[in-house]
Amino acid sequence: MQFLFEEDGALIFRRRRELMKICAWGKGLRVIATQNRAFSGRDWALDTPMQHPAKVTVSEHLAVIENGNIRAEVTEYGKLTFYNAEGKLLLKEYYRTWEYGTEGWRELDQISQLRAAGREYRAVGGDNYALRVRFEPNAEKFFGMGQYQQPTFDLKGSTLELEQKNTQASVPFLLSSNGYGFLWNNPAVGRATLGTNYTEFTARSSKQIDYWIAAGGTPKEILSAYMEAVGKPPMMPEYALGFWQCKLRYQTQEELLAVAHEYHRRGIPVGVIVVDFFHWTQQGDWQFDRRYWPDPEGMSKELDSLGMKLMVSVWPTVDRNSVHYREMEERDLLVRVDKGLAVTMDCWGFEQFFDATNPESRAFVWNCCKENYRKNGVTLFWLDEAEPEYTAADWELYRYYDGPALECANEYPVQYARAFYEGMRAEGDEDIINLIRCAWAGSAKYGALVWSGDVPSTFKALRNQYNAGLHMAMAGIPWWTADIGGFHGGNIHDPAFHELLARWFEFAAYLPVMRLHGDRDPHDKPPLGKDGGGMCFTGAENEVWAYPPFLESIMEAHIRRREEMREYLCAVMKEAHEEGAPVIRPLFYSFPEDKNCWQEHEEFMLGEKLLVCPVLEAGVREREVYFPAGADWLAEDGTLHRGGTFAKVPAPIEYIPVFKRK
Repeated sequence: MQFLFEEDGALIFRRRRELMKICAWGKGLRVIATQNRAFSGRDWALDTPMQHPAKVTVSEHLAVIENGNIRAEVTEYGKLTFYNAEGKLLLKEYYRTWEYGTEGWRELDQISQLRAAGREYRAVGGDNYALRVRFEPNAEKFFGMGQYQQPTFDLKGSTLELEQKNTQASVPFLLSSNGYGFLWNNPAVGRATLGTNYTEFTARSSKQIDYWIAAGGTPKEILSAYMEAVGKPPMMPEYALGFWQCKLRYQTQEELLAVAHEYHRRGIPVGVIVVDFFHWTQQGDWQFDRRYWPDPEGMSKELDSLGMKLMVSVWPTVDRNSVHYREMEERDLLVRVDKGLAVTMDCWGFEQFFDATNPESRAFVWNCCKENYRKNGVTLFWLDEAEPEYTAADWELYRYYDGPALECANEYPVQYARAFYEGMRAEGDEDIINLIRCAWAGSAKYGALVWSGDVPSTFKALRNQYNAGLHMAMAGIPWWTADIGGFHGGNIHDPAFHELLARWFEFAAYLPVMRLHGDRDPHDKPPLGKDGGGMCFTGAENEVWAYPPFLESIMEAHIRRREEMREYLCAVMKEAHEEGAPVIRPLFYSFPEDKNCWQEHEEFMLGEKLLVCPVLEAGVREREVYFPAGADWLAEDGTLHRGGTFAKVPAPIEYIPVFKRK
């Protein structure tokens, strides 16, 4: 009886209840497995067809499939092992069981009475299973997986929720120091355990196992193969490379224009200025409240004359009182609630999210925004609440066009970004960028600039942003940023906050996007009204001149530093667009042969030429720097540091250490 066979250039395994297919996909191998009678047909993040014939060899007890740098071996019992082209073991499924051969029963792998398989299925109803995939541990380091608010650099030993939340973005691509990249191509709610005893991915409810793996000699080679498979970002428009001014929240058109003119009067360049949430008549109306924003088109033209682009906040929430609620409900364009009240969020009313996985719903929301925003001069959109942020994150309650939330919830931010990207492309826009609060695999190709959400205004949070940004970069999200100063809790009169804001501003000057934002204290301004665009509170001032002179000068100096880097940033963004390269990079990405670069040094590369060494703790005025081997490094004062060495360098409150690769 033959359990392994070739079909259309792919390797098929069928035995007992399980059906598995391994095929060449781009520069890697894709593995799909199920206990259903057929595969689901869903490609999720691998939605650009890249399957092609592979080299398949089938013998009596073993089959091999090869594609470029990677090779998989499958036994007649279905056990999978992956090697690179040189024969190095990359990844092996975790099995603890017995098999019968010519010599009788024999154990596989280890002496143990434990029975465990690398792929496990537990029926949870209908065609869905709780899935579990396990691999043997290696002596390796892990990076990527998206954004988690923790200070962990090497993720080995971590357990990560595969769930979207405010400040948490699950982007399940793992880059291993052992020479491979692994995409868990499944948007189901689940968990990743990157343990020392095994590596495990689970899905609470899904129709099939689906993952992609590629090998490479360097992290750059691996990440490049991954970005080809899931999509590279557009070219970042040049206006987005400058400074973005934002706060929670400008209450009126008059107030925003006054801020814009004051920046212009002071000669401080601003690329983007932002209208935050609750400028609208109602959640789900997607339009300005003309009592407070009487002439959006005129406002946009005035900002253009000052060299500034206008961005507005969009929420996916549709309030019961929205002008669109009844139509969207009748047309089934909202996220369904299977149990209880039809409410997904409680925020100044009862709201439901629009169903971003539904093409008809995406078109509906975009058309509203096109008519009410884009035609009034809005250049880009701030796609907030993109997880989306359920008031009760009980995934069993909700259902999307693409299936139950348990099965597909993690794809929501991708489809949210897609709605605006495809709408803007249809209007003739090319270099598209939209700010969004969450991401999943494949978000980059839809122009998603991810920011890290509503993080607190603390040095601990700043330290977490350093790791969050680098892990997002290694997960295939090249455009990433954070609210400068944090979102919650920064008092504009507090000297401790002044130091934090200075260090955060200096750090952000070297991020893909430099955006000042936050809900600043004290809250001493009452709302302007009781409904619509007047009902929401506002925080304290958050412009550079709202702070003491020493801090204002630091911020202005770094805005001008950002302008001086514009040509270099354009080149780095072009590399991201054409090659899928990250904008900010862990040291090991650029210097993989230097073992020191795989350690945590609180440093990163901006492109290939700038070594950035942020200050992430209060009171620090000098810090140790490691200079990667393979290059020499030039300080701003002309001091030359040899590669492969450590040195203590000055880090006064006015700047952080930055070195040019010589």
